[in-house]
Amino acid sequence: MRRVLAFASAGLVLLSGLALAQTQGDARLNPVIELLSQDKPVFGVYAPRNPRGRRGQAPSEPTRSPAELALDAVAYEDTDFLFDGSMEGGMERALPAFTAFMEGWAAAGPLLSEPATWLTHPVIVKSPELESGVATAIDQQLDLGVSGIMFPHVESAEQLRDALAAMRFRANGGTRDDDVGVAPERWGLSADEYRRKADLWPLNPEGELINWTIVESQEGLDNVREIAAVPGVGVLWPGAGTLRGLFSTTNADGERELDEAAWEAAIQTVLAACKEFDVPCGFPAGPDNIEMRMQQGFSVFVMNWGDAGFRTIDIGREAGGR
Repeated sequence: MRRVLAFASAGLVLLSGLALAQTQGDARLNPVIELLSQDKPVFGVYAPRNPRGRRGQAPSEPTRSPAELALDAVAYEDTDFLFDGSMEGGMERALPAFTAFMEGWAAAGPLLSEPATWLTHPVIVKSPELESGVATAIDQQLDLGVSGIMFPHVESAEQLRDALAAMRFRANGGTRDDDVGVAPERWGLSADEYRRKADLWPLNPEGELINWTIVESQEGLDNVREIAAVPGVGVLWPGAGTLRGLFSTTNADGERELDEAAWEAAIQTVLAACKEFDVPCGFPAGPDNIEMRMQQGFSVFVMNWGDAGFRTIDIGREAGGR
């Protein structure tokens, strides 16, 4: 069942571990990092989006504004983060809508100040493909106040190191410029405080930014151990959907057939690298497989917005003792 609280009460739900850490004076702004630091499972959802109609048909439900969608997102109490993948295909088309969503997100009240400053619903986004110019896109995303960035289609350690540098200020050895946009106010910090805290965890144990890295190609699988060993990776993910396509073929009848054994072997290859290098491993789970994936060793999960995703989080939280 979908459990959404009214806006006024959304910010009152504290993760027990986070609240305990705050009372002890060791607060984290980013609850995803706090949970991972405590070796607890993490559960999040895609940010809600307007329904799409079929080609030539209007959506079955009325279109809602970014502010209304953000209000729904922040009112959902059981998620540890919100995820947005809209910018993977490029910033020009997706950035205006995401900027409006982040304005609505900030107005919806995800920032609490008692017992210490922390975000109830940190936002993690996908960067565009890691090509020339992606550092500028990463800078734009961070300046809006996001708490983490997922890199798609990572295929080498060198490629990953360059992208991670774009998440770090030059004073910390990175390539991000000192302009911080509206991020400090959305984190409840001054610009100087933001520059100090907006560094990459676990490379900087005090950092409040997290990187997620996806391996979803044969080249990435071949290099997954080198990728997992790069300092600064917060969570490593097998790109389950893309890998499904990689291990699918078309039969004589024109139907797609999945080599399920090879697909699962690729997923387990990424998981093995996570375990070897002590990196949390993520998976896009559903209600029928989240317990199995947790037992295998996955600990960070993203679900679709909606009843099935909410039910998956219910199952995961119960299985994880949360």
